[in-house]
Amino acid sequence: MPYPTTNAAQELPAVNQILAACGQAPVTSLDQTNPDVAIAYDTLLETSREVQSEGWSFNKEAHYPMTPDSNNEIKIPNNVLQIDLSVSSASDKNAIRKDGKLYDKEHHTDQWTDGAVDCDITWLFDWVDLPRPIQDYITCRAATKTSSRIVGDQSQYQMLQQNEAYMRAMALEYETNQGDYSFFGKPDGSAPYVSYEPYKALMR
Repeated sequence: MPYPTTNAAQELPAVNQILAACGQAPVTSLDQTNPDVAIAYDTLLETSREVQSEGWSFNKEAHYPMTPDSNNEIKIPNNVLQIDLSVSSASDKNAIRKDGKLYDKEHHTDQWTDGAVDCDITWLFDWVDLPRPIQDYITCRAATKTSSRIVGDQSQYQMLQQNEAYMRAMALEYETNQGDYSFFGKPDGSAPYVSYEPYKALMR
């Protein structure tokens, strides 16, 4: 079942863009009894989850502390797409998601008795919180998928694919600017680039 959102008013223009790209008339509400609207809306939510699962600078958070509850369990929120232990907390642990909780495969337990652990998380955001270039890319990608589902016209599908590729390029342009990426290391300061140090050659 698609992730429930609370910002249908903001999603309506995107759904109308999808319908327009497929040659359908715009609508004034997200009426799920209309088959075309239901397909377009569900595809928008599905595509939003897929795109956000790639992990972007806006929805990835490193070294996020996760604190065990009174049962020494770490429940994973529903809006977490991906989660892994940060390097600082993963020295002797190997965490995965299991039964809605963080599970340590190394020690075969879901008990976390050492307090909070740092995690690298990819979040699922509501539509209203997505950057505009990401919204545009998701909308175009959803339009391409919707066209194949309710229209089936090959020429229309290819045209939408070209537009999708352009919007992905715009999204990646936004990502490179927003992420402050550099060959010197990651934006969060981890794995910094170490330049050539001549004295190490003399130590051998």
